[in-house]
Amino acid sequence: MMYPLVRELAAKDAPIRVPVTVTCRVLKLARQPYYRWLAEPVGDAELEEAYRANALFDAYTDDPEFGYRFLADEALDAGEPMADRTAWRICSDNGWWSAFGKKKARGKAKKPGPPVHDDLVKVALSTQGTSIEEMADQIATAVKGEFDEDVA
Repeated sequence: MMYPLVRELAAKDAPIRVPVTVTCRVLKLARQPYYRWLAEPVGDAELEEAYRANALFDAYTDDPEFGYRFLADEALDAGEPMADRTAWRICSDNGWWSAFGKKKARGKAKKPGPPVHDDLVKVALSTQGTSIEEMADQIATAVKGEFDEDVA
């Protein structure tokens, strides 16, 4: 959201004060929604969703192994009623998954492992005052002739 930036640039104590009209024009924003936001920065829907997310998070930290339906029931007991779909959306957006619900990735979706053959060269090279030939000599002595066998 760009409205806090507009407010910050138009502040009286800003080092370089930029009028709201100019800032909105440059950022391609309409002024009327900015002034509406300025009158009420946090809307009722955002505030209600924050309360619901807080209730879901409290239930999730107590029992992370249960899914969103159980969390919605716990939030209902805490005084924040919501539909199961709303609870799923909030949990999904925040990454609050059940400990048993998410399947492990298979195939190409896996995270990459450590680099292969990363331990071939275990030497600290210093590049200050050295030429390319000297660096090649350092690498060759560190590898101890592994590349000589491939050439022959």
